[in-house]
Amino acid sequence: MVPLIDNSLPLRYTMDIGLIVMGMIQTEITLINVLDENKASEGLIKENEVRAVTVTAVVDTGAASLAISEELREKLGLSIVEERSVKLADGRRTACKLTEAVEVHWKDRHWPCPAVVIPNAETVLLGAIPLEGMDLMINPNTQELVGVHGDTVEYMVF
Repeated sequence: MVPLIDNSLPLRYTMDIGLIVMGMIQTEITLINVLDENKASEGLIKENEVRAVTVTAVVDTGAASLAISEELREKLGLSIVEERSVKLADGRRTACKLTEAVEVHWKDRHWPCPAVVIPNAETVLLGAIPLEGMDLMINPNTQELVGVHGDTVEYMVF
């Protein structure tokens, strides 16, 4: 029997569902302020002035968006676009800020998207929309984030 919580790895939870053990997947991503990138490309600021942060994110296919803390929003210098009511994983609803676009980088892939600022968030969540945008999925056998179409990114056109 596999323990419900695996304390040998930080933030790794496992659940016995028969022959396959599903766990919480973490990955390193870099978040970049899109407006800073645009200013740098226009020569308005230097490349080293572009605000970017590399973090370990929990890959959460049950979450729709990218979720970050207020502290991370401030480090990236992201403006608030609006406030929305969001449903948290525990079923509670709370008011959260929605930021301007931030570019999510994972290996050689990237995708711009707004971030939901979760009050008192301790973890960055990488949800389904940015995963889809970067053509990524969780490989259930290896418990790793991988390209849906291997090393080739295929974008869906709606």
